[in-house]
Amino acid sequence: MKRSILIVEDEEDIRELLSYTLIREGYQVAAVATGEEALAVAEAKRPDLVILDLMLPCLDGLTVCRKLRANPKTADLAIVMLTAKGEEADIVAGFNMGANDYITKPFSRIVLLARLRAVLRNLGLNRDAEEEADDDAEIRVHNLVIHPGRHQVWIEEQRVELSATEFRLLYTLARKPGWVFTRDRILDSLHGDNYAITERAVDVHVVSLRRKLGAAGQYIETVRGVGYRFKE
Repeated sequence: MKRSILIVEDEEDIRELLSYTLIREGYQVAAVATGEEALAVAEAKRPDLVILDLMLPCLDGLTVCRKLRANPKTADLAIVMLTAKGEEADIVAGFNMGANDYITKPFSRIVLLARLRAVLRNLGLNRDAEEEADDDAEIRVHNLVIHPGRHQVWIEEQRVELSATEFRLLYTLARKPGWVFTRDRILDSLHGDNYAITERAVDVHVVSLRRKLGAAGQYIETVRGVGYRFKE
């Protein structure tokens, strides 16, 4: 699955250069020019990484970073600050605000790409570690009880028989109620990056899962044009 990157840069030539460079490297790219746009797009698209300029009109980059970290829907995004502000105090402020890395302009495209890959690699390792640590934690949400280690699901003392794929789908959604998962992200959690199956297969699994859950199937909500989430 392609990694997604949001570029937040008010200088059009730099924004276009970054977009061109990252698309050539195989990333999915969105680009905006203001902090307000950045917050809206980051929450809607939930990119893997945000490249953030600090000197933005109206809402500056440090404020954008703070707001991203304060929002549960964007708190875990990787943030790389890319700015002309290279004083020691600026760099410290960036890291204190929650940046994963800090790169000053002018920049080398080769170095930039290497550092982005490093941040994304660390992000993946951290997410894998978090998921592994939570693998045996029982989930209780609404009237459902999910036992990851046993691969069992109960609804008010009644056990529900699910396939391995259906169980993993339910577990993926239920462990983060309210979070929106794209079909791509769901496929990744079910089968890994290189699984040869279309995104629409997720819809088939969801239909089957909802049917088996009965009335509790309503907890799996469709987010039109994006994917699915488990009702908070």
